[in-house]
Amino acid sequence: MEIKILGTGCPKCKTLEKLTRDVVEQNSIDATIIKVEDIMEIMKFGVMTTPALVVNGKVEIKGRVPSADEIKQILTK
Repeated sequence: MEIKILGTGCPKCKTLEKLTRDVVEQNSIDATIIKVEDIMEIMKFGVMTTPALVVNGKVEIKGRVPSADEIKQILTK
């Protein structure tokens, strides 16, 4: 599984990255987490508001920080 955290480094982006890493670690999910900070790369996903969570190339969440439970549901479905 490839997970991308899209964000330029704002507090919300850092929170989403930390939550995602925690969920992956706590649930032993086999995933590669990549932080994408380049605005041109972020725009390729059609994301105008960060942070965003991309799983296997699909934008799952954008513009907000989800709860750890919500991240877990997305990653384990």
